Amino acid sequence: MQTKIIDGSRISQLLIYEIKAEIDKLNIKPKLSIVLIGNNPASEIYVNIKIRRAKEVGIEAILHRFDQSITSGELLTFINHLNNDKSTDGILVQMPLPNHIDKVEIFNAISDRKDVDGFSPINVGKLHSQDKGFVPCTPLGILHLIKSVKQDISGLRATIIGRSNIVGRPTAELLLQNDCTINIVHSRSKDIIDDCIRSDIIVAAVGKPNLVTREFVKPGAIVIDVGINKVDSKIVGDVNFNDVIDIVGHITPVPGGVGPMTVAYLLANTLSAAKLSL
Repeated sequence: MQTKIIDGSRISQLLIYEIKAEIDKLNIKPKLSIVLIGNNPASEIYVNIKIRRAKEVGIEAILHRFDQSITSGELLTFINHLNNDKSTDGILVQMPLPNHIDKVEIFNAISDRKDVDGFSPINVGKLHSQDKGFVPCTPLGILHLIKSVKQDISGLRATIIGRSNIVGRPTAELLLQNDCTINIVHSRSKDIIDDCIRSDIIVAAVGKPNLVTREFVKPGAIVIDVGINKVDSKIVGDVNFNDVIDIVGHITPVPGGVGPMTVAYLLANTLSAAKLSL
């Protein structure tokens, strides 16, 4: 069996072309307000990528920088300003936040109509009730990558390693809505390998470098690696790529897999938010 690498960079570019074409057709200029607090080097890189890609499709991305010392009250006041700003279509607060700021409180404050990250409780509720709302970008990208190699995933067994509200849980919900049989494992789970080896799809999103090795994977499985870990100045995923490459049916690389899809779906959600405000 020949393994196929799922090229997230190429697939995301196709999605970006579609977004740009729709923006040009509608003759609009969506506006995305990005809030960045402090000077986390990784956050700086991610924000710059988002701004550059937004510009490519015709989205105006405005960066609002704040010092690390900003208070919760000051940040909430600014978010309320963006909520009421008719020219702002989407609001993104770049994670991580300083320890003294409650991220849940911040997510709650963002208007569900501008919540392009899909983290507000209203949008979380809409996802789980199968109502129309904004879905987190990474899970949308994961589903897209899986369907790029197998369109009909009904009846397949999927295991998600990781139970975060940002990736693990919403990914499980999207796969469930596509009629997969879902299993979520995490740090307290027993027999993780036994759960994974029976799965047609594995989504690794736990932040442990090279956790998934060949004994986790059944031949022909689709493996989506969400992990981004720095090991000896090299970026690696949660999956030991070289160890499983000859077993899996399809696998995403790190980098160049899920990451570009996350950015592309941020742009797609921003376009959807702009269409809501028309």
